[in-house]
Amino acid sequence: MHSFSEQCLDMARSMLGHNLDSIQPDGTILPATGEHPRPDEPGHVAFALGEFYRATGESTLKGYDLIDLAARCITAQMFTEPAAENGLAYASLGLLCFGPSKERNPVWERLVEETKVRIDKQLLHRSDYDNHWQAFNIAKAVARFSFGLSKKDETSRLIERMVDRIDQTSSTGFFDDAATGLGGNFNLYGVMSFVFVRSALQLHANSGVRDRKLPTLRTYAEKYIKMMPDLVRADGLGWAFGRAAGAYGQMHCISLILQGLRDGWIADDQKPKYYDILRRLFVYFYQTYLDQEHGFLDLRDDERTAYNHHTTRMANFDAARYLCQWSRLAKVVQMPSSAPKTEPARTSGRFVIFDKSNRKEQGLFLYRDAESGLHAQIPLISSGSSLTADSLAFPHCPGVFDWPNNVYSPIMIPELTFGEHVTIPAFYGKNCVTGLGLRNSFYFRYEQPELINTKEEFVKNLGSVKVQWNFAGAKLSCEFAYTVKQQVQLDKFRYMLAIAAPHSKYRVAGSLGLGQAGHRCTVQKDDFQAVWQETEVVSQDPTYRTNYGKIHYLQHLVRDHPLIMRPGNVYRLVVNFEPDVVHVDG
Repeated sequence: MHSFSEQCLDMARSMLGHNLDSIQPDGTILPATGEHPRPDEPGHVAFALGEFYRATGESTLKGYDLIDLAARCITAQMFTEPAAENGLAYASLGLLCFGPSKERNPVWERLVEETKVRIDKQLLHRSDYDNHWQAFNIAKAVARFSFGLSKKDETSRLIERMVDRIDQTSSTGFFDDAATGLGGNFNLYGVMSFVFVRSALQLHANSGVRDRKLPTLRTYAEKYIKMMPDLVRADGLGWAFGRAAGAYGQMHCISLILQGLRDGWIADDQKPKYYDILRRLFVYFYQTYLDQEHGFLDLRDDERTAYNHHTTRMANFDAARYLCQWSRLAKVVQMPSSAPKTEPARTSGRFVIFDKSNRKEQGLFLYRDAESGLHAQIPLISSGSSLTADSLAFPHCPGVFDWPNNVYSPIMIPELTFGEHVTIPAFYGKNCVTGLGLRNSFYFRYEQPELINTKEEFVKNLGSVKVQWNFAGAKLSCEFAYTVKQQVQLDKFRYMLAIAAPHSKYRVAGSLGLGQAGHRCTVQKDDFQAVWQETEVVSQDPTYRTNYGKIHYLQHLVRDHPLIMRPGNVYRLVVNFEPDVVHVDG
């Protein structure tokens, strides 16, 4: 059995070997069939090549000169118009990987004078962001100082600015990937930002800066590390909600835990638990996203899709970069060769508070049933600039409760349309409470004193809703109780379920799926008097795919004629589920 470190390097070699031919003579990247290139791809490629060089010391692979390819990609990125700031950050860290000073950097020596001048100009350009792009600014500052392009090191100041903004937008120190609208876009990019900044600090020419800033990063990154035991499913599925989950939901989480182990942020008595989480995350990533026959990352096919903005090329080079980092980190943290001893899973329910203010409360409810393996993530967060089902407030549990990626559908939550306002009980809550109910059941409830529309705007003086989710073993129920402030006409009511299957080929043994009996969904009370429509078959529709498998059926509960809602009445929808949870063979 290869050690974990060697296994990662073997996979990185294979992945790079399959994708190096996509690098064009001018350093741009040839997209995979049916996809379009991204302006920041050359930077991603340069960083992957740099990390491979750092991990192996090898400057050739499969007959390709990696120094030459890196120089081409960095040149292409520096001359991309308009400048892709994220690409510049990746490219500059890629350049740093080949050597911390210009004098001893083989890639710098290959660059023509015009490119060197351009790097100087691009890295000196300063900008400012409220979202995860601030991590790219920090990386540019690291490169600026380390290459001697600037006498003044702004790294510390920019990190402090980033965490100040975290404190302004989250009462508990989680990363709000700010966008227009309500605010509170707490997603996977929070994990990515800390991983990226930590990688940049490792390449800083002045190790003293790294040592001084690590305690600051730890304060915030540790919060995500502590979520992992409740977040990661028994079969190894990691972060499964919000934009860009899927393959990146595995990769960012693995990186964060390995960095935490390397930096001593995980106590010795906790290490066996985190080694086990790492192993499961990695096996899920390996078996769900890797074409084992050919050795490259497979994001899209006839059964599944990925986040719209992530190209197959970018994901392959990002995965190769991460694998090289994991290889190095695994040597430092001395990963055990055998599976660590772990305690048996227990049934639990927990609400992680992301932000609590008088205006809104946001967070993530995590429920796990030890017996059936059902493991749900209910995010109560903003969806940011583009509304999709990924970030809506329902139990995300791929294989059992699925949703279409990249499109909006009111999955497992009611959508009420009043004239121009389409409202859903998502994005925010007030008085969020979780606790133990009867017979060891768990509940999660919240209120919306003002209904909110799909543009994340409060609809004043219309009405309110109270939501309660109950979990008992593998059974769950939800109750939505609406009241209106004055008589109003409800134009349409809609509620949806998606029935999907795990991927026929790419899946982990023991991953969750639905058995023959399906969701066993019953509507216990429906004051909206909606009717189940004909089941819509979408097996062949490429619009309806998940990160993990194919959606076969959509079920719609609809009332398409007006209902006059009157103040003083409570309009309830109560739906029960007893899903037939099965464990699918690999």
